Amino acid sequence: MAKKPKPKIVSKKHLARLEREHIQNRNIMIAASTILILVIAVIVYGVLSQTVLFDQQPVARVGSDVITTRQFEMQVRFNRYQLIQQYTQYQQMVAYFGSSMQSYLTQIESQLSDPTSYGSTVLDQMIDNVIIRQEAQKRGITVSTAEVDEKLQEAFGYYPQGSPTPSLTPTVGNSPTMDATQLSLVSITPTPTITLTPTITFTPTITLPPTMTLTYTPGGPTDNLAPTLAPTPTGPTPTEAPTTTETPYTQAGYQAAVKNFLDGVKNLSIAENDLRWIFENQIYQQKVSDAVTADLKPEDTKVWARHILVADEATANNIESWLSVGGNFAHLAAQYSTDTSTKDIGGDLGWFGKGVMDPTFEQAAFALKVGEISQPVQTQYGWHIIQVLGNQLMPLDGTEFQTLKQTTFTNWLTTTKSSRKDITKYDIWSQRVPTEPLFTPWPTQDLSTPGQ
Repeated sequence: MAKKPKPKIVSKKHLARLEREHIQNRNIMIAASTILILVIAVIVYGVLSQTVLFDQQPVARVGSDVITTRQFEMQVRFNRYQLIQQYTQYQQMVAYFGSSMQSYLTQIESQLSDPTSYGSTVLDQMIDNVIIRQEAQKRGITVSTAEVDEKLQEAFGYYPQGSPTPSLTPTVGNSPTMDATQLSLVSITPTPTITLTPTITFTPTITLPPTMTLTYTPGGPTDNLAPTLAPTPTGPTPTEAPTTTETPYTQAGYQAAVKNFLDGVKNLSIAENDLRWIFENQIYQQKVSDAVTADLKPEDTKVWARHILVADEATANNIESWLSVGGNFAHLAAQYSTDTSTKDIGGDLGWFGKGVMDPTFEQAAFALKVGEISQPVQTQYGWHIIQVLGNQLMPLDGTEFQTLKQTTFTNWLTTTKSSRKDITKYDIWSQRVPTEPLFTPWPTQDLSTPGQ
């Protein structure tokens, strides 16, 4: 009969050792699992930080509202795309009409050649948009989906209810009568000739099918998206265009046009929601502008002034001295003024309102009393001696009234923005300025010969 194995006697010491080994193994497994989870978490976070989290990081804050990296990058790419489309249109115009349009190309080249500076401008305009939206909320102003739909349709030239017909609103004119003081100062009839040409600005456009362009000024107070006809350059020898029959722009055609446009900017990470958001900003701006300027009347103070423009301060001081002892303003203008369009009519600039002249010139002119002559005033054009011949409240025509409203709104926005202490621009914005789409300037030497 086989022997039965003796049962193994397990001592307390052995049991304690087994328990310790069990605990150690469990701790090792927990530690390994923890490390594995941490590694996975780091990898996931790394992926997210370059995608979702990266996109949501704020580049600026206005009160409780933030401008995210994704919004900022999209807006910069969208604006660059617009400028490049505008640049292409100007290229065509320069090719046909010569180098007179070169300044427009130069302005665009200047903006796109410095991505950081351009990015800063775009971010400032986006901050303006947030301030406008916050003001809209305070005033109970809202924008509906239907309004955005309509704005989008207009931008692509689609009018379901029929194309709008522009109407002209007549403006009652006012011909001021010169008083005795004015008659003693000048004997010529004032001519509304403004020679201090304001700095030329342009409105970038996006070419949209079939033949329309989408006009848009990025962010800021003068932002505007509106359909305009794309320029059609003509050659040196004009020929009669063939008669064509207009094709109705159906809803299907409109939808196809929108799809084609979005397909064209898909590689720039611009989607339909982005386009609608931009249009929504435009509508908010217009509504807030209307509210801010609601109390304005189509009238404003204008001045009638004349000036003598010279190149240096010494000459300006001499002319001011001669006038102070009774020198004839018109004779001195004819002899010394470098403003060729007014020197032979006594330096007369006619009547003008605010927002037309160089700001420094305007400030000096509006501060003078009738008949008073200014000290030499320096502007970008040179040195001026100014004399005001009239100052009174006058009615504004449609264009002047729109300029007044725009100036009033711009001043409101500037004042509101400067008074805010809760606006922050985070340093990371400068590292996140896209340079797409890429831009290649047109060789300057090719622009001088029409037809090339």
